[in-house]
Amino acid sequence: MYRSISKILVAMVVLLSFTACEAQIKDAKTATVKIYGNCDMCKETIEKAGNSKKLAKVDWNTDTKMATFTYDAQKTNPDEILKRIALAGYDSDKFLAPDEAYSKLPECCQYKREVKPVTATAQQPVNPETPKPQMQEKNELQPVFERYFSLKDALVKTDGNNASERAKELVKAIGAVKMGQLETDTHMVWMKVMASLKEHAEHIADTKDIQHQRDHFMDLSQNIHDLVKASKLQAPVYYQFCPMANNGKGAHWLSKENAIKNPYYGAKMMTCGKTVETIR
Repeated sequence: MYRSISKILVAMVVLLSFTACEAQIKDAKTATVKIYGNCDMCKETIEKAGNSKKLAKVDWNTDTKMATFTYDAQKTNPDEILKRIALAGYDSDKFLAPDEAYSKLPECCQYKREVKPVTATAQQPVNPETPKPQMQEKNELQPVFERYFSLKDALVKTDGNNASERAKELVKAIGAVKMGQLETDTHMVWMKVMASLKEHAEHIADTKDIQHQRDHFMDLSQNIHDLVKASKLQAPVYYQFCPMANNGKGAHWLSKENAIKNPYYGAKMMTCGKTVETIR
């Protein structure tokens, strides 16, 4: 009976604390998210990283690994809170912690990572309080886009050797992206496509067989399209389509120019296709 009363009292204290928190935070909303961690030390770090005076309050449960956010919906959102927590070293299902931040956690706090980043250099921590310049994500992803276009040009020329080299450069560019410096919307898309993007780029890099390269270029182009759509670009990008590619099922690619230069057939059907979307 004593234990039951104690549990009730603890629940009342938690409830009262969140009620008081909501009274301090304007336009308060709540959300519950899973964050990976181990111990009470993790709890302290997670909550400290996620909390923001008068904007957000985080309560993380060491047993369930679930965090409850109370936040000002007019000034912040769960993604921004999760991003700060990731930069402190803790993964969620939406944002991965940079490897460097995770490696700095005390040994007892180094939880088993459910999903790992692509490379150790793929993410770098940044101070979440430091304002980021406009279009920061363009600077981070521009090398990826440029190497994609170089790869596309090699396929247009039906040059398997050159395509392999350009794909190797693309793999390096993917690994060099500092995820912590991406804006939230771009970050979310990057998290979804980075593994597939790297996989298809590696397949193209590992062969000189032009048809095999073109097969993987189809999926690679879809990943790049999603990234370009989420990014703020200074120049338009043209999303183009060849109805003959992929055994008549059709396939897309992206280009910096509106003129059609088909990467799936090269000189055999150089102008086969059309622009189906202009991304500005």
